Amino acid sequence: MNLALWIAAGLLAAVALLGGITKTFVPKEKLAAQHGGEWTRDASAGFIKTLGVLELLAAAGLILPAALGILPIMGAVTAICWVLLMIGAMVTHARLGQPKLVGLNAVYLALAAFIAVGQLAG
Repeated sequence: MNLALWIAAGLLAAVALLGGITKTFVPKEKLAAQHGGEWTRDASAGFIKTLGVLELLAAAGLILPAALGILPIMGAVTAICWVLLMIGAMVTHARLGQPKLVGLNAVYLALAAFIAVGQLAG
């Protein structure tokens, strides 16, 4: 079970890292022009960058606490926060009529829930 949790955390951390880098460093106009980035048209650049930074922190929070043995509960807390973030993403993509992205966010949500439950039970 521990290996499965590490794999799930690694996958989700990679997703968070990629999303965080994109939202933090790619200009809003370029994001809005990409499929899946349409939601950024109505969001402020500051909001988008804030989400990006939160995703970068999530990438670290999913891996570092357990890897370093410092406050390992923070991995579960990060995963729970990711669940909440994915609920917001699912609602946003549903409003834009993007069912494939809603499904993808549901997969990320399920991974995060698995991590949170597994780490809290472990």
